[in-house]
Amino acid sequence: MTYGQIAKACGYPGYARYVGTVLKKLPSDTDIPWHRVINAQGRISFPFDSEAYHRQRERLLAEGVNVENGRITLRHYQY
Repeated sequence: MTYGQIAKACGYPGYARYVGTVLKKLPSDTDIPWHRVINAQGRISFPFDSEAYHRQRERLLAEGVNVENGRITLRHYQY
């Protein structure tokens, strides 16, 4: 799902950035699958050279999601 889709599903369309803020504040041992949330362009939002980017990419790959250059094909994986 995208940040915007989550915001809309929660009744707050237009609050995609707030979703990102909330996810950023999750404890590191959370069970919430934050790694499944991507931006509206189908890209991982973290900077390419960050640990968070690589952690999200590896988790997506482990679930069978094809990630190319930090991007996934939304029409294949979008909820």
